[in-house]
Amino acid sequence: MRLIVNGAAHEVTAPAHETLLTTLRERLHLTGTKLVCGRGECGACTVLLGGVSVYSCLTLTAACELEDVTTIEGIGRDGALHPVQTAFITEDALQCGFCTPGQILAAIALLRDNPNPSDDEIKHGMSGNLCRCGTYPKIVRAIRAAAQAGAAGD
Repeated sequence: MRLIVNGAAHEVTAPAHETLLTTLRERLHLTGTKLVCGRGECGACTVLLGGVSVYSCLTLTAACELEDVTTIEGIGRDGALHPVQTAFITEDALQCGFCTPGQILAAIALLRDNPNPSDDEIKHGMSGNLCRCGTYPKIVRAIRAAAQAGAAGD
């Protein structure tokens, strides 16, 4: 099947039961997308499918044929960080970093849907992405800062 990942077409052969997470990590070697729970409970595997955040551990690769898939490796432009990545760094919104790719992609989707969210809307929008280190207040600040910087258009 043909997948479009980070703007590039890839021909992959995957069993019908293979998840997008497995395909990204093991076939395309895009390891920024993390496997943690494998049950759609933590959000570490979040990617964008047609601009919408999805848990790649629950999404079958076969369902993604000819869809635009964006991973953490594909969000920067011309060697520059995405504004949400910059905001996460500036606001120190990461600690161990394991959940960070999923958090950032979920934040990008949130800001595309709501370019100027309130703190409550950010908390609600990010509720499917867990952080073991507990940097939630900094994540909210980072998303607010990215919104103020106009990241929704990126």
